[in-house]
Amino acid sequence: MDETTLTHALSRAEALCRERGVRLTKQRRRVLELVCRANRPVGAYELLDQLRDGGSAAPPTVYRALDWLLAQGLVHKLETLHAFIGCTHPEHPHASQFLICNGCGGVTELEDQAIAGSLASVAAESGFRPSRPVVEVIGTCSDCAQKDGEE
Repeated sequence: MDETTLTHALSRAEALCRERGVRLTKQRRRVLELVCRANRPVGAYELLDQLRDGGSAAPPTVYRALDWLLAQGLVHKLETLHAFIGCTHPEHPHASQFLICNGCGGVTELEDQAIAGSLASVAAESGFRPSRPVVEVIGTCSDCAQKDGEE
C-alpha cells in the first residue's frame, strides 16, 4: 500500500473509531499500520518482530491489539494462513470471501451477498449458527496464471 493510501486508511480507521466511541490507541494504530503496510497477509509473530524494532513488545500485546482490530472490523484473520490483512471496507459489518493465491500470496477481499446469503440459508437449514461467516478460496490469481502460461 502506498503512503497516500495508507494515510487514508489510517485516517478512516481513526474516524470510524471516533464515531463508534472506541479508542484507537497508539499500539492498536501501530499494529493496524503494520498490517496495512505489509500489502500481504502478515502473522502475529512477524508483527511482534516489527514492533520490537522500535522498542519492547510481548506476544499478548500484539494479540490483544489484533483481537480489538478484528472486533472493530478493521482487519480480517485468514484462518488458512494464520495471518491478518486490513479490511477494505470497515465501515460496516459484513461476511467476507477471500481469494488467496498460492503463487504470489496475494489476497483479494470480496463481499458477495449472494454467497453470504447462500451460506446463511444452508447453515440455517442444517441448524448451524455461524459465528464468523468467512470463505477462503485457495487458488491461482490471473497474474500468476499468466506467468505460468509464459514459462
